[in-house]
Amino acid sequence: MTALIRDAARPFTGDALTALLSPATRLLGLGEPTHGVEAFLELRNELCRHLVEHEGYRSITMESDCLSALAADAYVTDGIGTLDDAMSRGFSHGFGASSGNRELLRWMRAYNEGRPPHDRLHFHGFDGPLEITGAASPRPALTALHDYLAAHLDLASSRETLDELIGPDARWTNPATIMDATQSVGRTPEAKELRLIADDLRALLTAHAPHLTAATSPDDWWRADLYGRTAAGLLRYHAGMADPAATRVGALMCLRDVMMADNLDAVVRREARRGPTLAFAHNRHLQRDKSHLQFAGLPLQWWSAGAIIGTRLGDQYGFAATTFGARGSDVPPSRHPRRAPVHPPPRPRRHRSRTPRRGPRPEADAPRPGRPHVLAPRSGHHRPDRRHRLHQGNLSHPCWRRGQREVSGGADPGRVLWLVLGGPGR
Repeated sequence: MTALIRDAARPFTGDALTALLSPATRLLGLGEPTHGVEAFLELRNELCRHLVEHEGYRSITMESDCLSALAADAYVTDGIGTLDDAMSRGFSHGFGASSGNRELLRWMRAYNEGRPPHDRLHFHGFDGPLEITGAASPRPALTALHDYLAAHLDLASSRETLDELIGPDARWTNPATIMDATQSVGRTPEAKELRLIADDLRALLTAHAPHLTAATSPDDWWRADLYGRTAAGLLRYHAGMADPAATRVGALMCLRDVMMADNLDAVVRREARRGPTLAFAHNRHLQRDKSHLQFAGLPLQWWSAGAIIGTRLGDQYGFAATTFGARGSDVPPSRHPRRAPVHPPPRPRRHRSRTPRRGPRPEADAPRPGRPHVLAPRSGHHRPDRRHRLHQGNLSHPCWRRGQREVSGGADPGRVLWLVLGGPGR
């Protein structure tokens, strides 16, 4: 196994990764094993620049609130507001404090300067307005959808009716509902009525799409659809929070990834004419296999957003997972305690063939601990062959875990990145 994995590893470059992807790829998922480690964001930024400059990618989407991301996208595409404002309002989960995310938005804004609208980079969030402490009120999303439709159509429900049914936002954001389902308002008569209204409004949005798109713009209609998806997803999530069953937490995990998958699908469809999209999130949300988690002593499992979107996109979805490896002797000490020096030195750009080379690998290409590597078995095809396809992106499979140990040396975990490709499922 050691020889097999060492033969499969190659130094990380954007070319090395994209050479392993299907030419049909429309969505590339790049996962991280944990949040808050800047090294993973630095690798993501390096890959993002390569994908934009050499592979035609025109958007990136992150595991962050899809509504908050509108503020970041407005800054990136049109220069609305300041970078500080985009960082404070454009992210959830505390990701706005990350220097890697700040550098990403700064670079995207600089890239877009002077470019025509159709060629500008876009920033999306594909998570719902959810935090570990609970879910947001459906008011912002539902009223935004209502206001968009009311400007052009006669609606059965009024804005006053919505406000009355929603009531105080504090009822929806009560942190006690995390541990006590009886504290949730998600299954009250008012919440059930709101779910019906949200469904009716979304149906109207679809039924009148030709008229609404002409009267406003494709971007305005797309944002209204985003509000509709988010409102429906939040109301569904709140209903799940009110469920007293023992399976409640696992069901909430599933509902969150369903929202993620629907948002990814919408982003891919919106960007289809402009170029592929890079998605960045925890490995657990992007992998093609079932996700597993131990929570309060309970084993949870659910189908990830990557597994769901993979069934819709087929080989148009590619997934690459990152993980920690070992710090090798070739890596100099870092001057930044929170950041490991994982980037290889710049290499001259060479013509890339879709077919990996055959024959013995030069000594210089041997896997070196302390530098990021792409790990994927070589074959005569652009993807790893079926037998060694990392079991369709299953991060719990022994091949993945053994590969981490054997390529990295298994010492000093948590210091350096390794990157592994999970091939498309069949």
